[in-house]
Amino acid sequence: MIDAYEDPGEPDCRGGARYLWWLVTQQARRSVLGALISAVWMVLLAATPYLLSRAVDEGLAPGDYAALVAWTGALAGVHVFNAWLSIMRHRTMTRVRMDALFRTIKVLVGQSVRLGAALPRRIGAGEVVTIGVGDVQTISNSLTVIGPGFGAIVAYLAVAVLLVSVSVPIAVVVLLGMPAIAVLVGPLLGRLQGTETEYRERQGILTARIADLAGGLRVLNGLGGKDLVADAFHRDSQRLRAQGYRVGAVTSWVQALGLGLPTLFLAVVTWLAARMAAQGTITVGELVSVYGYVAVLVRPVAFFVEFVYQGARGVVAARRVVRFLRLEPMTDTGTRDAPAEQAALHDPESGVRVLPGHLTALAGALPADTAAVVDRLGRYTASTATWGGVPLSEIALPQLRARILVADHESDLFADTLRELIAGHADRDDSAIAQAVHTAVAEDIVRGLPDGLDTPIDAQGRNLSGGQRQRIRLVRALLADPEVLLAVEPTSALDAHTEARVAQRLHAARQGRTTVVTTTSPLLLDRADTVHYLADGKVAATGTHRELMSTEPGYRALVARNEDAEEFVR
Repeated sequence: MIDAYEDPGEPDCRGGARYLWWLVTQQARRSVLGALISAVWMVLLAATPYLLSRAVDEGLAPGDYAALVAWTGALAGVHVFNAWLSIMRHRTMTRVRMDALFRTIKVLVGQSVRLGAALPRRIGAGEVVTIGVGDVQTISNSLTVIGPGFGAIVAYLAVAVLLVSVSVPIAVVVLLGMPAIAVLVGPLLGRLQGTETEYRERQGILTARIADLAGGLRVLNGLGGKDLVADAFHRDSQRLRAQGYRVGAVTSWVQALGLGLPTLFLAVVTWLAARMAAQGTITVGELVSVYGYVAVLVRPVAFFVEFVYQGARGVVAARRVVRFLRLEPMTDTGTRDAPAEQAALHDPESGVRVLPGHLTALAGALPADTAAVVDRLGRYTASTATWGGVPLSEIALPQLRARILVADHESDLFADTLRELIAGHADRDDSAIAQAVHTAVAEDIVRGLPDGLDTPIDAQGRNLSGGQRQRIRLVRALLADPEVLLAVEPTSALDAHTEARVAQRLHAARQGRTTVVTTTSPLLLDRADTVHYLADGKVAATGTHRELMSTEPGYRALVARNEDAEEFVR
């Protein structure tokens, strides 16, 4: 099974079925071993009726007790050996499943690292959660039935051969039975793929809504929008439930046919054999063997249907994994140098112009619009944005990352001490850390922790409150001391008193350096040198906060609503 530090290999991303086959070939010896063990195990199940028929015809019927004991002993030996094979089959296929599980997780984690900061901009959080929790498990389970599926085919052919020695007509009926079952079950499997795909898509959307609802609960309460979002979530969950019922309906038919058709098939073949025994065409022992062969065949046929069913579900899940693995990070195609001095940033798509050395605020009714501007100015999405007249796409990416920092208010916080969390690998002295902590009004956080800056912080800051996490993220951004800081909603989770102090200190600390904040808080807007009011993603008005309040009705309504929300929270 794959080691924790082993290279998972290069996945085949040409399709869902090809990805599953890649997982099989990565553990080819184990997969072949599982298939062989399963085949022998199922063939020996079919050997039981044969041995039983010999015990009846050669021992019991003529009264030859020595032959009866010999055949009975052989039957017992086969059962003991087959019990051991069953254990080995289960162990082998469990290893196949676990290898596929961990290998898929490793390639997904590797892809997430490769995408880096572009990940949340390329795919929703709900989609990632659905892939990581549901689809990975479905893929691994689909590989578990590889061995039994192959064994079912071998056992089916072996039983057909054994039946030829008893009766050719019965053997023909048995050989035609599997194609008949495939014809009946096949259309249902195609429908299952369609309903399962739609179900997974809706599941990803609903999971994303859960994350958004949890993350924006404070703001939704303040704006009175919690019930509206809750109603939307209720409608989506009802649709998902209805889709789940459709998936369940198709699944129930597949499983019912997988068990019911072989049983019906058993009744038909047994009736034919009984008629032949009554006519003297076959012996009583052969009648027993025919019944046993077909009874044993019920299990391989059920395994085969399960193999096709799980394979169909695995292909659907693998397609979603492949779609994620096909995402590409922002490529570095730039060769030009960044401006030597501070220069203006310009986003032609929105009309935003950021003057060097100024604190600029972006205010819009839709946070997604202002965040999109920041992504373009930080070159996290393709755009025609420029820096000092030079297109960002033509500037070498390392230079951009070294001088322009996008500080997202939901960026990850990794488990470490607070000092390492905010400083990273950079060598920051205590005075620089203290200054950044002071600017972000985070002194109370440091004082409240048992060991101050050396206190361990849980992953994603789970041992901190929402406002504390936001201030810690701001400390980290300020400590990086970028030439250009693009901060997305840096104070959205803070109370009005703390937010006012952050606004004042941020303006002073970043004096003479280019800073952009997205916000609708009047406390932060009032400290900005320039405010761009965006409507439908475009600059509708530009000026100071006070100028826009007196001249722009849309801006005034937006900010007044935010003031009401802050009053409600307090």
